Amino acid sequence: MNVDVAQSLFWIVLAAAFAPILASTVPKRLVPEVVVLLVAGIVIGPFGFGIAEFSPGIDMLQELGLGLLFLLAGYELDQRELVGSGGRRAFITWICCLAIAFGANFGLAQVMTIRAEVATAIALTSTAIGTLLPILAERGLIETRLGKTILNHGAVGELCPVLAMAILLGVRDPAGSLLVLVVFGLAAVVVAMLPGRIGKPDSRLAGTIRRGADTTSQTQVRLTVLLLVGLVTLAATFQIDIIIGAFAAGFILRRTLPHGHEGLETKLAGLAFGLLIPVFFVTSGMNIDVESVLNRPLLLVLAIVMLLLVRGLPVFISTRFEKVDGARAFTVRQRTQIALYSTTGLPLIVAVTTVAVDAGPMTPSNASILVAAGAITVLILPLTATLLGRGEVEEPLPAER
Repeated sequence: MNVDVAQSLFWIVLAAAFAPILASTVPKRLVPEVVVLLVAGIVIGPFGFGIAEFSPGIDMLQELGLGLLFLLAGYELDQRELVGSGGRRAFITWICCLAIAFGANFGLAQVMTIRAEVATAIALTSTAIGTLLPILAERGLIETRLGKTILNHGAVGELCPVLAMAILLGVRDPAGSLLVLVVFGLAAVVVAMLPGRIGKPDSRLAGTIRRGADTTSQTQVRLTVLLLVGLVTLAATFQIDIIIGAFAAGFILRRTLPHGHEGLETKLAGLAFGLLIPVFFVTSGMNIDVESVLNRPLLLVLAIVMLLLVRGLPVFISTRFEKVDGARAFTVRQRTQIALYSTTGLPLIVAVTTVAVDAGPMTPSNASILVAAGAITVLILPLTATLLGRGEVEEPLPAER
């Protein structure tokens, strides 16, 4: 490791270490730690003091952090909810969001120059489920009806834009991209079947894995990392976004452990939130060109308003039709909270804008504005939703283990 890379890594890890301490100094922990990580990245990055720079090694850590973020997101999802009425409603809502996004872009194109319309539309429909997970966990919402609904909209708002990006922004034509996704899906199904075929509970292999779980072998963690890296590599081989591979890894891990595994979850959380995920957020902040954003404040405001109208408003309307025992499931205040959380975006906005910039239609300046808008949603919208929910007690849903 050369000196420049070592120094950059030092500043990134220093920012990651002090972020939770700084976040804890804010009364009621109203500012999520994610926001502190992003701001720290801006400060130390190329557009700030320039004391941390990107390198192949830093890029690899960022990719691993992104992968673990989405593996945990896929693992935390209740797959029964996703294919149930809540998941179907979230999918229909996302389709409406995409239609509104394309319509809004078409309308704006009549009065101003817009490039990368498809990429912009996809970015506007995203929800940062990976970013929301630590926020929802910190606030005790994951096991509540409110939290489950947010996770449904978040899962669809993360997975569907990734699929749309792979089809519409891929290196192939849409038909070819769709065929590749189908082939990848079949490969993931084959991988998902392997544990049941070779790891029966009473087999010697399963016993070896269990015995090594709490030793220096850490077999369960190693196999989980293998699953993640294997599917991410497969996705890269098929030239589709690694987020799809990471999501698939999380789904497969949950299928393998349908009732969860406290020991493995604790170790994965330590690996993910102890190093790799904070590195991802710090390096994401390093990508934000603050000067470009400050030079065009009206465009930044427009991007935030578009996110609220394209993503937040349809979710707010959709949750009006959710029922529990014939009565409306959520109050107007709770629907507003769900809409605000669902509009929170960042990782996928970073992914979409990166692809669009590399392909040529989107300028780095416009990409910075979209990423900054996503970062601001992470700062403002969960905070606003938390303030709206103050004084309300969310009861956990009955366990269905």
